[in-house]
Amino acid sequence: MKPNQAVGAAMAMTHGPARRGGVRGAGRRAGAALLMGGVLLLTAACNSDGSSSGDDAAGGSASAAPKTSAAVVTVSAKDGAGDVAPAGFQVTVASGTLTGVTMADKDGKPVTGKVSSDGQSWKPDAALAVGTAYTVNAQAKDSAGLVSAATSSFTTLSPAKTAAATDNIADNGTYGVGMIVSVNFTKAVKNKDDVLKGITFEASDGSVVKGHWFGDRRVDFRPEKYWKPDTKVTIHYRLKSVEVSPGVYGDVDKDEPFKIGRERTSTVDAATHQMTVQQGGSTKTIPITAGNDDNPSWNGVMVISSKEKVTRMNSATVSNVKGSEYDISDVPHAMRLTASGTYVHGNYWGSAFGKANASHGCIGLQDAKGGDDSSSAGRFFADSIVGDVVKVVNSKGKTVQPDNGLSGWNLNWANW
Repeated sequence: MKPNQAVGAAMAMTHGPARRGGVRGAGRRAGAALLMGGVLLLTAACNSDGSSSGDDAAGGSASAAPKTSAAVVTVSAKDGAGDVAPAGFQVTVASGTLTGVTMADKDGKPVTGKVSSDGQSWKPDAALAVGTAYTVNAQAKDSAGLVSAATSSFTTLSPAKTAAATDNIADNGTYGVGMIVSVNFTKAVKNKDDVLKGITFEASDGSVVKGHWFGDRRVDFRPEKYWKPDTKVTIHYRLKSVEVSPGVYGDVDKDEPFKIGRERTSTVDAATHQMTVQQGGSTKTIPITAGNDDNPSWNGVMVISSKEKVTRMNSATVSNVKGSEYDISDVPHAMRLTASGTYVHGNYWGSAFGKANASHGCIGLQDAKGGDDSSSAGRFFADSIVGDVVKVVNSKGKTVQPDNGLSGWNLNWANW
């Protein structure tokens, strides 16, 4: 009802038809009161500019607007993103300090991380997993104690390219004290430090294991000294979230356990044509023949990397062989020492054992055609395992290169 309508209605009530007795007088009084009350009500309710005429108009009790925190929280992965790199994720704050960050994958598994000492950033303890959805919530406060927050849900990328990694270890296998773990990649690795962080070793005796790169596709691992007998070792591979090269990621996340067996080391003396085998406090000497003057055996520490009951040896597959060519299809009790073709093996065609060096570089032990398990070669073969050490001394040859087979023991620890 408009103001003039209200006044008119009030006047109509006061000037209406006369009523009997006291009712008539009461009607006049009520009408007058309503008229005055209506006018007063309208005057109090609205001013000409539509504003309240109470305390707010006088500027006395208006509620102050809530204050906003100066702290600005930023999550490196935008909310809704679907191709976030698993490495480099972080939460940062400007004009404030972080007070809490929680992060979990789609299954609710928490992601652990740490706030920096200055309270300005938070990073996860490890790279995020590829192809995984995450949600992060972060809170911060400014110098006045006012709180701000940020939330982001995103998914890490699914790699279009991967580099497969393979090693020379069998799950729960048992190896000699000289075993070196060699990991090979199918593609060149550029981010080598990141790969080393993604391959870690846990040894029951606390041995520290370090990796050394030979080129950009191979990395070998060993402790400073030979493994201790009966040591239990687990390799932890966490490479699926590691960008090994731009746009290329690893392909394996797994744990691979193995064990170190008894201690057995053999020393070949090319000058005396004898091999001394030490195991468990006992020593045995075996007559051998090493590489001749034209094809001397490598000096240095080598490791048995494989065993073959019978194998073929052909000079065409070995570089720099001098003298007569050879092709022996049934070499018995063969144990490989180098990638270049050096073996400890049985020899049934010669008779120089303990007398002279007559081989093309291998270490030959007396055997019979077809392999005699009771021969010197047969017994040595049966007692040996992959990872056993064979050291050659006093040969006229050079020292074997660390990357020739599992010969990394020839590189000192400082350079490893």
